[in-house]
Amino acid sequence: MKRTLIRYKTRPEMADKNAELVAAVFAELKAAQPDGVRYMTLRLEDDTFIHFVESAAEDGSSPLPKLAAFQAFQNGIRDRCVEPPAPRGATIVGNYRMLSET
Repeated sequence: MKRTLIRYKTRPEMADKNAELVAAVFAELKAAQPDGVRYMTLRLEDDTFIHFVESAAEDGSSPLPKLAAFQAFQNGIRDRCVEPPAPRGATIVGNYRMLSET
């Protein structure tokens, strides 16, 4: 299982647009219901976005990049940002009812 945390800060005038693009990704995920991926996004009050992705695939691959909404989200992401996306591997140290225990 691979877990990745991606953090970036959008330009204030682009934060709502970014949130709309993220919402479209979740709508497509809900409709497609792909196996082997768990995904969560947070928006902080300073327009920093944090994405947490968990992939069950042995090679760490994810179905997210295949989604049309995700491709639309990725298109122009750096132009929407003050601080570009910074993906990092993540290990869960503690978890109380937030994430699945599996």
